[in-house]
Amino acid sequence: MSDHSHQPHSHSHSHSHAHDHSHHGHGHGHSHASNNKKGLTVALILTSSIMILEFFGGLITNSLALLSDSGHMLSDAASLALSLVALSFAAKAASPRKTYGFYRFEILAALFNGVTLFIIAAFIIKEAYQRFFEPPTVSSGSMILIASIGLLANLISAWVLLKKSDVKDNINVRSAYLHVIGDALGSVGAIIAGLLMLIFGWYIADPIISVIVALLILKGAWGVIRNAIHILMEGTPITIDSDLVREILESIEGVIDVHDLHIWTITSGLDSLSCHLLIEDSYEGHDILQQAISRIEETFKIKHTTIQVEKSSLQHAELNV
Repeated sequence: MSDHSHQPHSHSHSHSHAHDHSHHGHGHGHSHASNNKKGLTVALILTSSIMILEFFGGLITNSLALLSDSGHMLSDAASLALSLVALSFAAKAASPRKTYGFYRFEILAALFNGVTLFIIAAFIIKEAYQRFFEPPTVSSGSMILIASIGLLANLISAWVLLKKSDVKDNINVRSAYLHVIGDALGSVGAIIAGLLMLIFGWYIADPIISVIVALLILKGAWGVIRNAIHILMEGTPITIDSDLVREILESIEGVIDVHDLHIWTITSGLDSLSCHLLIEDSYEGHDILQQAISRIEETFKIKHTTIQVEKSSLQHAELNV
């Protein structure tokens, strides 16, 4: 995952190739790592316990809504576990073979989560389809009790993640948080289905609620997959407008042109930028470089910047990307 594909020729004119060496920024976005770990661990323990309770509860009470909620919980437990593994991977040092370290593992984990969610949702919908025609009897009283315990645990997990972790900026923790909220909705659905069956004997409520839970799972999964693929495709971070970056760089006195501009995400909260600046021959390259680095960091919070300053005498091949 090295970024040499973004600067195919930078080595050929390294004399003006300047690097921002203030790599103190490497830990940003991960400064909450220990808190993220704490929040995720509590959520994982709670979610796994409820998942087991709902799974066996679903088998005993014959409720697909409970089983589908436990399927949802399984995906969440997996996502929380993967998020935890990803956090420890991200902490591993970079090596000559992996110059970005293991930060990207976090994105791969999110992608894997998204795909597993799709599979679980498909199973639930298939089972619900069969139940629509002959809804089986469900022990609704026990089902309501189990779903209520599940709901309570989800709300505690969500609260812990919000209080302890970086839900806003970390894709991993955010996807875990969304999972937990989706779970809570699943438990609410199971409680509603249980009440409808208990009061009116509407056993069809069970497969209906299951399908709604499955659709919730799919919606969350699609968001996670889309985001992860965008990052893996080296897409420009959603929060950054590349036209504005170009505008800001071109507004520096002495800059004629900005080209080969690339902005990409390594992992949540860690973005990189590389570009070439063509400047007027009479200007001092270092001053312009310093301004460029400072402006990018101030405006876009990107600390990992590689900027190549060029004058008219420097010629390089046409760039493919």
